[in-house]
Amino acid sequence: MSRKMSCITLLLFALCVGSVSAQPPATLEVELKEKIKESSDDDSEIATKREREEYYELLLVLADTIDQIDRNYYEKVSRRELVEAAIDGAMKKLDAYSDYIAPDELEEFKVEVENEFGGLGIQISNQTGQLRVISPLVGTPAYKAGIQAGDLILKIGDTPTKGLSISDAVKLMKGRAGSDISLTVFHPSNNTEESLTLMREVIKVETVLGDRRGDDDKWNFMYDEEQKIGYVRITTFGRDTAQGLSEVMKDLKDRDLKGFILDLRNNPGGLLRSAVEVADLFLESGTIVTMEGRNVERQQWDAIKADTFSGFPMVVLVNQYSASASEIVSAALQDHERAVIIGQQTFGKASVQNVVELEDGKSAIKITTGSYTRPSGKPIHRFPDATEWGVKPDANFEVPLSNYEFSRLNRIRRQRDVVAKQKEEESTARFDPQLRKALDHLQQQITQNR
Repeated sequence: MSRKMSCITLLLFALCVGSVSAQPPATLEVELKEKIKESSDDDSEIATKREREEYYELLLVLADTIDQIDRNYYEKVSRRELVEAAIDGAMKKLDAYSDYIAPDELEEFKVEVENEFGGLGIQISNQTGQLRVISPLVGTPAYKAGIQAGDLILKIGDTPTKGLSISDAVKLMKGRAGSDISLTVFHPSNNTEESLTLMREVIKVETVLGDRRGDDDKWNFMYDEEQKIGYVRITTFGRDTAQGLSEVMKDLKDRDLKGFILDLRNNPGGLLRSAVEVADLFLESGTIVTMEGRNVERQQWDAIKADTFSGFPMVVLVNQYSASASEIVSAALQDHERAVIIGQQTFGKASVQNVVELEDGKSAIKITTGSYTRPSGKPIHRFPDATEWGVKPDANFEVPLSNYEFSRLNRIRRQRDVVAKQKEEESTARFDPQLRKALDHLQQQITQNR
């Protein structure tokens, strides 16, 4: 234990174990030992003195390896790259959902989780080397300025956009809420070019969508006006998803809702809190989900009766790409017999990720610390040896789609999401066997309840 690590090596390794101040090598080595001892005292798997010594020796191997590369490799590699590569290597030994989030990725990660950012509110592509608008988001600065689907953005400020990557374009358009930005836009619809000055706003990404838009470009959530069947798609579970869904449900109830379809297909998940809140909107009591892990206290989330929407039959649509929060919601509604599940078996991803900040919040790691269990006690996560996982459709309600049907349906959905004046389209159910099954079931239930 007398080996000394160079000051450079210890400072590099400090990025992995926590921030430390610049000190002489011997002092840093003592501090590193103390950090390891403190963490080891709480971990029964490395509680013995010999195991702690072996752990320390392994850390020395890693640090010495980085130091050797730093001093002797034939070309210079930045020390941050070396340390981040070591962290990435460690994370790759874990499950697919544990990850390192580098400083330049952290802001984007937060945006994805919160579904909120400062910008203009447009979805863009550059498939032909030109920056083209896929769709403005309703109510955003871009929408108010008259930017339309299909428009070309020729310049962002003074920067020409031809050949500009989407990520670089997004960086240019994002900025402090309240700040101005100029765009040069070409409108193919009338063959005109226009210079616009827009004010950036905090953009909340839509997560609660309907099947088709009304004349005001807002979603119409009543799918069938005659039968009074409502329809909502949730694309991801963000911070404001439950509140948005609650507002939709209040409006549908005011319009004499008789049956409801919650579409969670292709929904990859999101925030646990959001999933619990969404499930709670339809459950008066009982367990929603339970969480357990090796070093985390068991937790249970239960439904409360207040503000519950009930008194109507309900269907949840899921498929093989419904994961995480989607599975928590559909499992809870299925186990409490609040909704019939229609579609295909879900993905089987219900592990608990804890985000731990590093470098005083400049970077982070996302690490799996536990898994979720549905109210029945059955697992949701597809562990390597699992024989039961995910959420299966109820008996006689499995509706598989061919690759062609799946691709066609996704293409139609993308077209429906675009904010543009289009001719009245046929019912989506014509191209969607799973939705047809849901409508048939609800119509039967509504008839029986009359």
